[in-house]
Amino acid sequence: MAQKKTEAGTGADAEPRGEGLRLRTWLRYLYHGSRPLAVKFRLAVIVVDVAIIAFFLASPILKNMGWAFYVLDYVIAALLAADLAARAYAYADIKDWLKRPIVWVDLFVLATLLFPAWLFNLGFLRMLRLWTLLNSDFFWRTVGHRFDDTRVEGIVRAMANLVTFVFVATGFVYATFLGHEGIAGYVDALYFTVATLTTTGFGDVTLPGPTGKLLSIAIMLVGITLFLRLAQALIKPAKVSYPCDRCGLHKHDADAVHCKACGNLLCIPDEGS
Repeated sequence: MAQKKTEAGTGADAEPRGEGLRLRTWLRYLYHGSRPLAVKFRLAVIVVDVAIIAFFLASPILKNMGWAFYVLDYVIAALLAADLAARAYAYADIKDWLKRPIVWVDLFVLATLLFPAWLFNLGFLRMLRLWTLLNSDFFWRTVGHRFDDTRVEGIVRAMANLVTFVFVATGFVYATFLGHEGIAGYVDALYFTVATLTTTGFGDVTLPGPTGKLLSIAIMLVGITLFLRLAQALIKPAKVSYPCDRCGLHKHDADAVHCKACGNLLCIPDEGS
């Protein structure tokens, strides 16, 4: 789940004052602080992220704009590159930052933007940006801090996984099978993906050959798994985040009096505390 401490290390929450302060100090404050200015900055970054994801979703249609599409593509690449560079510089240890899988996903998305003519067929992987956003500590410290480590966060993460998979699979079907029987456009690819993922199986749109059949099987298996995880997140009892000071168990029932693991007496504050 989301980390409780700031990624930048100590001092990130102190608002920088005076002239001549290092750029890194400001970036740590903006990306990792909890003061109003830092929160407003991160909200603006998230709004831009959502707009970029909307562009990725519409890319199969917008690519017919010609040169204007590539101009917009490079503008978004510049924004994403600046954001990643700022996050890396604000991080306490860049080498440790580069070890995070989410970072490598974002770097790959950036590569598809910088080389659209060569990597456009892999452009469907840009929708992984939705997954990296909704699974990032950056998002949960800004928008979802009230739902941190709760049932709401689990539902949002499960839904993000499902939605991301739907659009990544749709993009792959569109890029690979466009022009084949039944796949005449992006909507056809989306229709096939959803029908297969839900195991509805209308049969009016099918993919040719063994490759198409294997892909359909993969979509069904992964789709069922993600649906089950979302259903599990929706129906499981709500938990609260309150670490036991004896055994360290982090999740407890909201009305728990004793720790289930060690029996230690708990004093979980309620909403009015």
